[in-house]
Amino acid sequence: MHADLDRARATFHELLDSAGPADLGQPTNGTRWTNKQLLFHMLLGYLIIPALLTLAWLLSHLPASLSRAFARLLNVATRPFDAMNYWAARLAGNILTLQRMGRMFDCITAVLHRMLDSTRDSELARGMHYPTKWDPFFTDFMTVADIFRFPTRHFDFHRRQLTLEDGPL
Repeated sequence: MHADLDRARATFHELLDSAGPADLGQPTNGTRWTNKQLLFHMLLGYLIIPALLTLAWLLSHLPASLSRAFARLLNVATRPFDAMNYWAARLAGNILTLQRMGRMFDCITAVLHRMLDSTRDSELARGMHYPTKWDPFFTDFMTVADIFRFPTRHFDFHRRQLTLEDGPL
């Protein structure tokens, strides 16, 4: 998992370094975001992981029925979540500089490395039920290890939707 974080971090910086001003405002392939907005959304996938890990730690210590009920409740709230997710990327993608996004990516990957280093193997197997309607990479039950893998799967998926340079990457 460390190698995946390092690869994503290096790739993110390559994308930021190679994106010209005209590229950033171009529409992406398959989303309603521009390239710059999608780059922020890719970063956001990492930024939410500490909160998801905390939630998984808490819910994994409670009866599984609570985790299932919570996931069902979140599935009901899919439309507001989708709207918030969309508008957050639009806003932040328009406000943040590429340099700031790069620093944020560096910071969050360092945090995730430390969290991963301090997580015991037995904790990696703990988990919780997830709202499967929120993201195609959320499964009904996700372990802590799955949560650590999630942002890079999300990143790789959206990387192919960028239209920097000569088209989708």
